[in-house]
Amino acid sequence: MPNARKVLVLAAGGTISMKGELESGQNGVLPALDGEGLVEAVEGLSAFASVEGRTVVNKPSAHLTLDDQLDICRQARDAARRGTGVVVTHGTDSLEETAMLCDILHDAEAPIVFTGAIRPASAPGADGPANLLDAVSVAASAEAAGMGVLVCFGGEIHHARCVRKTDTVSLVAFSSPQVGLLGRVTEGHPIIWSRIPRNPPLDPPNLEKSVLIVPTASGDDGTLARAALSTDPDGVVIGTLGAGHLAPPVLELWAEAAEQIPIVAYCRPERGVILSSTYGYAGSERDLRGTGLIPAGFLSPQSARMKLLAALAAGLSIDEVRWAFRQDDG
Repeated sequence: MPNARKVLVLAAGGTISMKGELESGQNGVLPALDGEGLVEAVEGLSAFASVEGRTVVNKPSAHLTLDDQLDICRQARDAARRGTGVVVTHGTDSLEETAMLCDILHDAEAPIVFTGAIRPASAPGADGPANLLDAVSVAASAEAAGMGVLVCFGGEIHHARCVRKTDTVSLVAFSSPQVGLLGRVTEGHPIIWSRIPRNPPLDPPNLEKSVLIVPTASGDDGTLARAALSTDPDGVVIGTLGAGHLAPPVLELWAEAAEQIPIVAYCRPERGVILSSTYGYAGSERDLRGTGLIPAGFLSPQSARMKLLAALAAGLSIDEVRWAFRQDDG
């Protein structure tokens, strides 16, 4: 059992760390608070745990590189291996990608909890302090042990594999369209009523692979697909319409590519998965599952990309990648 009374806050930048003027004509908000500053600014953390703050990087999350994200996740995982609960403060733009990567790496019992803010620290009604307080309460709780990587935002608790940023301005900016909330934080007390099974971890030495996301739309003639493949990627995450449907020439193009590299397919609606055998027309899910394409299950395209990047960097073959994604398919 992890030491529920010790929590490490790893600061990775984002709005929660930013200060400045919001009025028109001013310079806008910029990164300002480091890990120690974030912890010092929030009263009441000691009621839940002995809390230490440390800075990994201080950038807007749109500026994070894959190397930055891997470093954040490794530091969080290594602390969790020592039995310490971990909170990662992160920008919301790419929080779900880093949280997904962290869940792929995470192999310990101590919880890792991601949080952030929509309003900067200098704004009236800044939400960062409340989110940090809630996240620390989750990271310090025995109930969250063994759950993998969580996201705590706006009083809600989500799993990293299921969460998406679904609103750019709401203080409840994240949701889990497929499975819903795992729980809430009420008056400083985490209440968890649902759990997501954990997947076997991966430990990629780096993320030095090329994985593209290629969407589709009505009238797709394969132009974007051919352009993506001309870059010689190591893998591709592709969009499908409905429950796994593509124009027949586009499916044929991707099926041919899947003989050489892993091609992971997600469905465009934010809820549901690729079907198996309902439709029988050309380009339907029956045809897709009859090719070498790999269904992404309930993963979002950005989460599927992170999983494929990690799988390729860890040296998995196409068949091993298929096995890894099957855990989320169905």
